Amino acid sequence: MADKKSIKILVAKGKQNQIGLNGKMPWHLHDDLQNFKKLTTGQVVIMGRKTFESIGKALPNRLNFVVTSNPENVNAYGVCLFENLEKAIKKARETGKEIFIIGGGKIYEQSIKLADELIITEVEYNGEADTFFSKIDMKIWKEKSRKHFTKDTKNDFDFDIVIYQRTNQ
Repeated sequence: MADKKSIKILVAKGKQNQIGLNGKMPWHLHDDLQNFKKLTTGQVVIMGRKTFESIGKALPNRLNFVVTSNPENVNAYGVCLFENLEKAIKKARETGKEIFIIGGGKIYEQSIKLADELIITEVEYNGEADTFFSKIDMKIWKEKSRKHFTKDTKNDFDFDIVIYQRTNQ
């Protein structure tokens, strides 16, 4: 097989691995959203149905792949629907573009064993949530870089954008 594109998980999580509350992120981080846009524009984003519905539309200038067991229930324009994550990844690899897994909880859980890189926004958030990210096994992942952002008028909390690389285990 030719150049196998790596799979990158892109997630923002709180101090207890919180990622969502009532179908939304429990914070607003302008600088993180700018980073998300910069990384994913022109690439493939893979998400679950609930994440797609929380966004409300296909993300512009990206190939939007939505994983759902009930494609007939998805009112989607500008997205490709897949019945499982494996089929979405297989098709994404055919595009030759970078592959970003962008949520939600179930998709992250299924993809963490397949990912080569984690791009995690670690938010100084200790509040409520109903959706969580898997605990990261630090025997498998090694921190590659970290950039700190301070709470201000555009960012609800302090946060770090951290890139973890899978170690060769």
